[in-house]
Amino acid sequence: MNWTQSIHDYINYLKIERGLSINSINSYKRDINKLRSYLKDNNITVSPTKIDKDDIQQFIYTIAKNVNARSQARTISGLRSFFDYLVFENYRETNPLELIEAPKIGRKLPDTLSIEEIDTIVSAIDLSKPEGERNRAIIETLYSCGLRVSELTELKISDLFFDEGFIKVTGKGDKQRFVPIGRQTQKYINIYRKEIRSHIAIVEEFRDILFLNRRGKKLTRAMIFTIVKQLKEKAGIKKTVSPHTFRHSFATHLLENGADLRAIQLMLGHESITTTEIYMHVDKSHLRDVVDTFHPRK
Repeated sequence: MNWTQSIHDYINYLKIERGLSINSINSYKRDINKLRSYLKDNNITVSPTKIDKDDIQQFIYTIAKNVNARSQARTISGLRSFFDYLVFENYRETNPLELIEAPKIGRKLPDTLSIEEIDTIVSAIDLSKPEGERNRAIIETLYSCGLRVSELTELKISDLFFDEGFIKVTGKGDKQRFVPIGRQTQKYINIYRKEIRSHIAIVEEFRDILFLNRRGKKLTRAMIFTIVKQLKEKAGIKKTVSPHTFRHSFATHLLENGADLRAIQLMLGHESITTTEIYMHVDKSHLRDVVDTFHPRK
């Protein structure tokens, strides 16, 4: 089996059997293509079913010169998954990464914004421009509902259940969840829909998509990042801010104000509670309050 065929089959497996998103699939594909490019650049002719630990180890030594430990670990993890698949399908007997350890990396705490910083960013939006109402609704939705960027760009009008106070979100692996949405955010979305979106010539295939560009098409992930970056700079915020920062802030502020970790997990759409537990490391001050309030020996 050659590289082209094995990668094609693996991508289909990730898509059909594991139900991964396009972004996740592309990440796995990039990891494999890094190895493939290395083999080609070094005139190493070996199939994915015959490549051994030594070739893989040499590849990892090479990329280690140019990328940080986190990126190395990501690549090793992606390759390990690919070769696990080949073993599972009986194309190989063993995984060549079985004995290769990924570099140790510390758990990275997410950046967060204070409520005042979020208000400052919202205040920096120029509402005299048509895109201003849209951008305010976007920022408020990111923070109010803790959405991933892809979840925001895919949000549909038919996903809005304002009477019930929820929106339906399609997350990783096309898994759907209902997330509460506050009245203020509902108000800003309705203003955008009635005053701005209703006057756009919408491309037919995007008629149900909520947030559109001025040409009536779905906003790209890159455009959301650009909007956030420009607003952050205009607001004079010095820390690194991305769309994901609002998701982290959503979870952190809920936890600090006494929300249950399990509830936060459900709203974020985390598969495992251990992923959500990273927010426990952001601010431990509320834990003292929990003991003071609930423990009989306070």
